[in-house]
Amino acid sequence: MILETERLILAPLTVEDAPLIYPFLSDAEVMSNLDQEPIEDPDEVASRVAAQVEEMNAGDAAYWAVRHASGAFLGYCEFIDIDKRHDRAELRFVIDRESWGQGFGSEAVGALLAHAASEGLKSLVASVHVGDNRAERLLEKLGFKAAGYLKGAVHRDGERRDRRLYGLEL
Repeated sequence: MILETERLILAPLTVEDAPLIYPFLSDAEVMSNLDQEPIEDPDEVASRVAAQVEEMNAGDAAYWAVRHASGAFLGYCEFIDIDKRHDRAELRFVIDRESWGQGFGSEAVGALLAHAASEGLKSLVASVHVGDNRAERLLEKLGFKAAGYLKGAVHRDGERRDRRLYGLEL
């Protein structure tokens, strides 16, 4: 399903989007707040995107490419670990570093929240690395509440990192 906002178009991710996603996944600054190291191999990104498309086809996840109305690729958002029995999913989002601070993340995630409610989801969770203040502010602005703290939940760059969990009842 294609979602549209005032400035954005969110369309289901396709394998053709892999070359557009590669710059995000290879950018150390963008990846600094995600659970993995930057990916240097474009073929690995293409394989990952192909697997995500398969997950969508199976109904286990939903991935959207986020584009500006002008057509510029700005990032991607996703619902993963969709639990149909309990009507919940985990939300994740990544916006191009050059587009940070312009409200695109809030606008994209806001569209996903409306879509989630219309599809019958009752709750969403999101987790962020402690210190990712932009992501925490975005979630709080959209009504998410801090729901937990995972000490040492992620191993990155030779150290354990903490994550804060957020929840939202729709």
